[in-house]
Amino acid sequence: MKHKATWAAIAAGCLMTLGAAPGRAAETDAFWRNATVYFLMTDRFANGEPANDTAYGRVADGDPLRSFSGGDLRGVIQKLDDGYFRDLGVTAIWTTPVIQQVRQPHQEYGRSYAFHGYWPKDWTAVDDAFGTEADFAEMVRRAHDQGIRVLVDVIINHAGPPIGGDDPAWPSDWVRTEPTCDYQSFAGTATCLIVPALQDIRTDSDTPVDLPPFLVDKWRSEGRLEQEVAELDAFFARTGYPRAPRYYLIKWLTDWVREYGVDGFRVDTAKHVEPEVWATLKAEAERAHAEWTSSHPEALGEDREFYMVGEVFNFGLANFQKSVGRAYDFGDRRVDFFDHGFDALINMGFPTHARAPMPELFDQYAAEFATTFSGRGMLNYISSHDDMEPLDPERTNPFDNATRLMLAPGAVQIYYGDELNRPLVAGGTSGDARLRTSMNWSVAESPEGQAILAHWQRLGRFRQRHLAVGAGRHQVLSEAPYAFSRVLDEAGMKDRIVAAHSAAAPFTQVPSGAVFADGTAVRDAYAGDLCRVAGGQITCPTPRTLSLFEAADAT
Repeated sequence: MKHKATWAAIAAGCLMTLGAAPGRAAETDAFWRNATVYFLMTDRFANGEPANDTAYGRVADGDPLRSFSGGDLRGVIQKLDDGYFRDLGVTAIWTTPVIQQVRQPHQEYGRSYAFHGYWPKDWTAVDDAFGTEADFAEMVRRAHDQGIRVLVDVIINHAGPPIGGDDPAWPSDWVRTEPTCDYQSFAGTATCLIVPALQDIRTDSDTPVDLPPFLVDKWRSEGRLEQEVAELDAFFARTGYPRAPRYYLIKWLTDWVREYGVDGFRVDTAKHVEPEVWATLKAEAERAHAEWTSSHPEALGEDREFYMVGEVFNFGLANFQKSVGRAYDFGDRRVDFFDHGFDALINMGFPTHARAPMPELFDQYAAEFATTFSGRGMLNYISSHDDMEPLDPERTNPFDNATRLMLAPGAVQIYYGDELNRPLVAGGTSGDARLRTSMNWSVAESPEGQAILAHWQRLGRFRQRHLAVGAGRHQVLSEAPYAFSRVLDEAGMKDRIVAAHSAAAPFTQVPSGAVFADGTAVRDAYAGDLCRVAGGQITCPTPRTLSLFEAADAT
């Protein structure tokens, strides 16, 4: 990578032996099981540096919503400085990949540029359209200053399209260009092309390969070839890994952790790579994270283990589609990704499950987390960058959507603009482009937008204060209004809350269960007022339709 300050750590690492790859994972930390992760498409979020909008000569001549739009790391930094994520109760930010992308447009989906970040060309540097490595370092530092973790989107499955010119093909010993995936077996999912235009990394190969000539020439022109080669030599000497393609990528990806303090990975296309690869990536990332933490002990108030969440398309809670219990069913093989380094998986069933009545949804999820997924993390969402069937695509029920997502058992993924009801339908677009409109910041200036945002903020800050919301034991207290408690008591962590919701008649009283004793001072964090507990009931001074009860001294 361009800017290095870790030679001592690398040299020391040569004297250390690599620990065994993880087998059955330990329970996921309650912090991550309750995380509120803000997922932003870097190019579409906020434009903090207009000067990089036409990096590498890119211009806005792609099909609708398929050109670069100007969003960058400087924009994310500005929103951090504004307190936007803090006010929303966000505990982690996940950005789409900011590594260097192919420079030219491709015709696979019409005329499209790599604005999304999933067509990598060089894993060791930031794409100029997104900013610089200094910007990246500053973003992580500013997030950490607010107690917010940073996740980066990692790709090992494929390189960007071989367009030619500045975007040459990778050598044939690095990538395969056939067959296309048929999804009928493990091989038909993992050792194949998910998209014919992409170049599939030979992640199953142990055959040593040389660096691609175009990458050697690029690094030489940038004045960093000797440094990059020396680091690779040190990495392979320490680990004893063969110089096979997957190990180069693992080294390059974990450098972002070792150098900048990245707190976790969101793994792209996890089911399209041999699961053993992810176990190795996790082991190396944990090592890199430990090195960074030891040299930056004051960066975060609380140390957390390195976190890895995977995208396994068609996998989710409640035996969703390809799920069999906790395993993904390839047809001829079942894989439990939690046994291969993952702390959590994205719950792709939530947009479907969330159409059920709220009590049914919460009961179903509580049962899953009490049994099959006990101690495991799942990340719920209502919309995403590539799920063409989001909950409420027309955005007609913004308040109810937020309540269902933010109070359901499990962790939360807020896709940028969920909190401002950003449109998911855009005229003139095709395919996933309609899910990737630019952030609708102007809506926050309207009374309606302010009300929706305030709703998300109250829910988010409540989750941030209370690990029990996503990770606690769920118990129903009453049906009308629908009231429930969540209680967490594990590993020295104790937390408890009561929540109540009514889509019909407002209420002033709900059962307190065993959570709040008579005489306890209780605050409704949603309305902001104090309520009293007597006779096993929480009684509030005015009617309401949603309450988030916590001890009055909760901070």
